[in-house]
Amino acid sequence: MKEYDVIVIGAGHAGCEAAFAAARVGASVMLITLNLDHIAQMSCNPAVGGIAKGQVVREIDAMGGAQGMVTDAASIQFRMLNQTKGPAVWSPRSQCDKVVYQRGMKLLLEETPGIDLLQAEVTGFLVENGGIAGVVNQFGDQIRCRAVVVTTGTFLNGKLHYGMRNFPGGRAGDFPSNALSCALAEQLNLRIGRLKTGTPPRILAKTIDFSAMRIQEAAGQEEEFCNWSEALRPPLPRARKHDLPCHMVYSTEKTAEIVRENIQYSPMYQGVIKGIGTRYCPSFEDKVVRFPQHPVHLLYLEPEGAQTREYYINGISTSLPVEVQRQMIHSIPGMERAVISRYAYAIEYDFLYPDQLERSLRVKSWPNLFTAGQINGTSGYEEAAGQGLVAGLNAARTAAGKSTVEFGREKSYIGVMIDDLCTKEIIEPYRLFTSRAEYRLTLRQDNADLRLSEQAHELGLLPEEKYREFATYRAELERVVTCFRNTKSAGKPLLVHLKELPDTVSREEAHDHLPFPAGLLPEFPEGRLGRRIWRELMVEARYDGYLQREVAEINRMRKLEALEMPADFDYETVKGLSNEARSKLVKVRPTTLAQAGRIDGVTPADIALLQISIVRRNRENAGA
Repeated sequence: MKEYDVIVIGAGHAGCEAAFAAARVGASVMLITLNLDHIAQMSCNPAVGGIAKGQVVREIDAMGGAQGMVTDAASIQFRMLNQTKGPAVWSPRSQCDKVVYQRGMKLLLEETPGIDLLQAEVTGFLVENGGIAGVVNQFGDQIRCRAVVVTTGTFLNGKLHYGMRNFPGGRAGDFPSNALSCALAEQLNLRIGRLKTGTPPRILAKTIDFSAMRIQEAAGQEEEFCNWSEALRPPLPRARKHDLPCHMVYSTEKTAEIVRENIQYSPMYQGVIKGIGTRYCPSFEDKVVRFPQHPVHLLYLEPEGAQTREYYINGISTSLPVEVQRQMIHSIPGMERAVISRYAYAIEYDFLYPDQLERSLRVKSWPNLFTAGQINGTSGYEEAAGQGLVAGLNAARTAAGKSTVEFGREKSYIGVMIDDLCTKEIIEPYRLFTSRAEYRLTLRQDNADLRLSEQAHELGLLPEEKYREFATYRAELERVVTCFRNTKSAGKPLLVHLKELPDTVSREEAHDHLPFPAGLLPEFPEGRLGRRIWRELMVEARYDGYLQREVAEINRMRKLEALEMPADFDYETVKGLSNEARSKLVKVRPTTLAQAGRIDGVTPADIALLQISIVRRNRENAGA
């Protein structure tokens, strides 16, 4: 059988972006998954983006990835969240037609040169000379490769819970991957833990009384995730409608009473579920038990697509028995006669403790093994896709004999996430928030290409035609911003005058309310390019001083990042380190002094001692 540069195991959101990234930089790729018809399946919420997650999708798009393009094609409702706050936390979000999204991603994989697909179950690895030489599947195929990316989502030893009943499964309707979990633990000797997540019921639209609910209309479609022109986007299946509304309704005190009366049938509260669930997306029974002061909870009814009449009930994830689920749903206004088409469930699955990873997402003990997505302890399609891009890139570079690449937390939310995973103690599913970033004014959703496209082009991720389009935009932006800085009115630069306008004002709306003569305006490009430049200009005007302070902080942090921690550094030789700091440093093995400073339990005093030791070691090595 053909030998590949990279084998990607799993075709969820992480696996797809890993395959695309590896192929874009020239690697031959085999993508193996249990079911080719479930590629990029939206197992939970049929939406992409949201707080911090939308920033990640924009970053993937800026580096040539697929998630933004496919989301735009499948979008049935787009919103920009947090617009009542500053642009540092504006976050795009699209409700998607989940079938169109899945078909679009599958088609893109099938049409991408260098990517082969195989429906099979990987059951083990070929190990030779301390590295992974290939994989074995249930058919006995031995497929050789130079690097492997594991992106198994919730499939590793997955178990579905419906009340006190449980069934093996990677998600509802799919088999789990048990043999691969054993191979990771026993064949590769990796530390495996157990996590839990869940999903709410789906109900049929014809059985819902929407008049009892508040409608949430779609916002205008001027914005999209993908910033590339139509000519640079592949032809993809598109959703029939782009303005489908969602609906909002509150649960009732009766709903909470039903939960309390049946809590003894919850597998989570009876100790049947051993895995730890996410704190930031609790089950409905968790909300009732932990927050008794809130008798009702807001729920969102979200369409699953333009060609289906199933609705996803955001906010009522549960693992209670199916008969209790029906009682809960019927206690909610407008759902008194609702028919459940798919029951809610909780799922337990194995994951890899991410302190075993480098920030390149390479497994420390295996030089050509990479992991991405929920296997690393994260949650969410966007977090998975961002990791997939990094893992696929670095797997391809490893296969080509090149060094791996790390993405700094000062340049991307993807970098923030990966640094947190490798540095912090992950005991529950990790979820990305804007508050996790120290420099969120710099890491905005609107400037992802300005932060990342140049580097992506240098790495081979961003094709030449996209880079030329980006370079044109950047040059036009620099021209306009320079003009606004250098042109004055009433003794002040035009950029300063723009502070008098609201954050959200468009160029067309601002024209009649400019605090200086309109004749001083420089020429703007037409259409979307002009709108993007105006938005960046408004951010520069309002937050110029804050941005400059963040740049200064970033430069200070980069000096610490430049102080590399040798892989063989002996922490026992550093006198004065606390026992906790020494044990944490040995466990994480940070690659830079800045990363060491972010480890829980490592104090500024410990960092000062390490800095002295590193500088002394570097001098001694230079003298030798």
